[in-house]
Amino acid sequence: MINKPYEVIIIGSGATGGMAALTMAKAGVRALVIERGPELEIKQATGTEPCNMIRRLIGVTTGNYQNQPQHPGFWKSNPLLYANKQANPYTHPPEAPFMWTQGNQVGGRSLTWGGITLRLAHEDFEVSKGKEYNLEWPISYKDLESHYSEIENFLKIYGNKDDLDQLPNGKYIGKLPFTESEEIFASNIKEKLNLPFIHSRGFGANKDKGKWPRYSSLGSTLKEATRLGKVEILSDHIVEKLVLNKDRKSAKSVVIVNQKNGERSELESNLIILCSSTIQTIRILLSSEESNNSNGLIDPSNSLGKNLMDHISTCRFFTVPIDKHLTNYSNKTNHNLLTGAGSFFIPIGRDQSTKNNFVGGYGIWGGIDRFEPPYFLKKYKYTKTGFLIGHGEVLPNHKNSVSLSKSKDLYDIAIPHISIVWRENEKRMVKEMNNMIELIINSGNGTLIPANEIVNIPFTKQILNKSVAIKNDAPPPGYYIHEVGGAPMGNNKEKSVLDNWNRLWECTNVLVVDGACWPTSSWQSPTLTMMAITKRACEKAIMDFRG
Repeated sequence: MINKPYEVIIIGSGATGGMAALTMAKAGVRALVIERGPELEIKQATGTEPCNMIRRLIGVTTGNYQNQPQHPGFWKSNPLLYANKQANPYTHPPEAPFMWTQGNQVGGRSLTWGGITLRLAHEDFEVSKGKEYNLEWPISYKDLESHYSEIENFLKIYGNKDDLDQLPNGKYIGKLPFTESEEIFASNIKEKLNLPFIHSRGFGANKDKGKWPRYSSLGSTLKEATRLGKVEILSDHIVEKLVLNKDRKSAKSVVIVNQKNGERSELESNLIILCSSTIQTIRILLSSEESNNSNGLIDPSNSLGKNLMDHISTCRFFTVPIDKHLTNYSNKTNHNLLTGAGSFFIPIGRDQSTKNNFVGGYGIWGGIDRFEPPYFLKKYKYTKTGFLIGHGEVLPNHKNSVSLSKSKDLYDIAIPHISIVWRENEKRMVKEMNNMIELIINSGNGTLIPANEIVNIPFTKQILNKSVAIKNDAPPPGYYIHEVGGAPMGNNKEKSVLDNWNRLWECTNVLVVDGACWPTSSWQSPTLTMMAITKRACEKAIMDFRG
């Protein structure tokens, strides 16, 4: 039973929903968080082996899980945290696949987040000015700097202050050590290639399995928000659309659907904050637009749903020989966990773009000796296994879009139609990333190996050969789970959907603060910046509504 009155409705309970809830709660504002998925207990969310593996195999066999098995996280997490595509459908052009990973439960995709926290740099907010795609950030690095710091302090982020222009320093509690194999690798890369090689920034391992991980909203922001006594959660309810007042200058309510019985109802609120992930937020806004409702939202820019982006990525595996002089010299499996901060980063930035005929920046995340298979399954004895994953910036393109499909879901709600393809600029970047990754591996005395040769198990070669992550071409859009854009912020209503405080231009009591508000994608992992944008916009909204 929801305890009224509440002043704010927050749609979504992941990284940005948790931050919105915490910001409101700290200001003494009563908020209702609506989540389309269920509220799970920790044991339900974590699951156990072999039960998780049985669920994965059943899901793959029945077709309930189609894209999810392509993601490494699917094989280390409870598959229940990856939404069933048949129950949560979407469409895409046959020739343009999109791999949409949904996390429909309280905590959202924060429960499966890799936990890397990188700030955007000053240049990332400025580089789009004057470009042909005509989308500019209406805010600067300075606008988010203090919010970054407060969030990092609250979350207890690991990292090192490396003094790089392309990756600003943050507020860290210390750095997690490299493995000894990574130390040697780093020394070679710095000496031979003069590239920045830094400790990755983010979260350590969740050592207490009886508690929600700190990187999840349930273990940090949402936990603190509910402790303050100002926030309630309504789970298992889908937000279909917004309902506007007669003047169409403000929203009065949201229409929700109870997933347990299919019943519709309206919830009124003074302020509505959309945090439901990029594509779901766009779906809600499109369902509320005047083209679908005579009294619906007005978008003066006529750009809602356009310019969808995701990071383009590429992955390579390799081995390095075991150095007999290392203190951990062993052929056996170790306990160096791979986490957001337990890994390394090579932040290339935009230095290579002008030299290689593409526009944008990229970075390379990696680790060595952090996911060793059991010794008896290793094909390459006396080695340690490593990986390098490049992810790069994707430029806005109005043809890359989210629209409403003619198909509807179980509750008669129009489902998203997602259409996005890689252009020549992204393809040139992937070629450069692959060249750079191979140069790094060679310079680090590593040997490139196919993913299907990491373990020596019958039939794995046939299974892994189908993986999009190990092919020469980039995996399809959506694979990296960093989708942004579609309802960008801007300086004027003719070119953007939102103003510089994340408010709809023609409906100022509706905020969009998740990835949908991004005008450009940049190259860094976006979650920390999404949280900083959310905190900034919510603090402004509180001041406005209090006069």
